[in-house]
Order: sequence, then structure tokens, then C-alpha cells
Amino acid sequence: MHDYHARIHWTRADQTFTDNAYSRAHDWAFDGGALVRASSSPLSVPLPFSDPAAVDPEEALVAATASCHMLFFLWLAARAGLVIDSYTDQAVGHMDTDERGRIAITRIRLRPQIVFGGAAPTPDQLAALHHEAHERCYIANSLRAEVVVEAA
Repeated sequence: MHDYHARIHWTRADQTFTDNAYSRAHDWAFDGGALVRASSSPLSVPLPFSDPAAVDPEEALVAATASCHMLFFLWLAARAGLVIDSYTDQAVGHMDTDERGRIAITRIRLRPQIVFGGAAPTPDQLAALHHEAHERCYIANSLRAEVVVEAA
């Protein structure tokens, strides 16, 4: 149906490499022109071989999941005639051993805080909007991890 592209680029520079003491910092380039500095997580590869200021793949997965959910939620809310002034999510991904014995992101908690301009939905309507956004989210549909929404 659609293809999505990202260019991932890393260079060795003057590092030995075979001693495993090399920087994991690299770049993600996207078709729209965005360039993001990326690295392994310092939780996986200790400093100085990781860049804590860069985005790591685990953070990116959590952000992509939260962003996808938000975008569908906003669309569904607009269709329902609701006005949203702001939507903030402090999403958290939990890494653990999965049922196959592999290290994986096993749970992603979305914790959206939504400010409505005008009438807010009832708790049941809000839950239904989150449920439908989750069902439609391409990223959540692509993951093995459980994705949980904890609305504020």
C-alpha cells in the first residue's frame, strides 16, 4: 500500500572497531529532510560509546507509538465535533524478557493529558475514542508489545 523510508548512516572514522570500543552514534535521515542524531541507549551500551543526547531506537519506538495514537485520536475527536486545545503524552516503554525469552519492549504505556476547548467528552466517550485510536494505529498494529493507554 505505502512504503516509508529512512536512511541510517554510521561511519567508523578513526576508531579501531574490532575492539568493540567504537561510537554507536549515527544519523537518521527521512524523506522530508529531517535529520535526527541517533545512538544506542546508554542503558545498553555505556558511555562514552553511546550518545545520551541522541535518540535511541527504544525511545523512537515509544515516540512513534504515542504519536500514531495521538494523530488518530485527534482525527477521531475532530470527527466527533470535539475541540482539543492540547494533547501531551509522557509515554513509557518497558523492556523485559518476553514469552519467547527474548529481550523486548513488552509494554508501552501512553499517558495522554488532553485539554478540550469547550465541552469535554464523558469518561465513556473518552475511553471509546482512545480504544478506536488504538485499533486504527498502524504502529500499535505492527507491534508484538502490549500498548496500554492510561488517560489522565
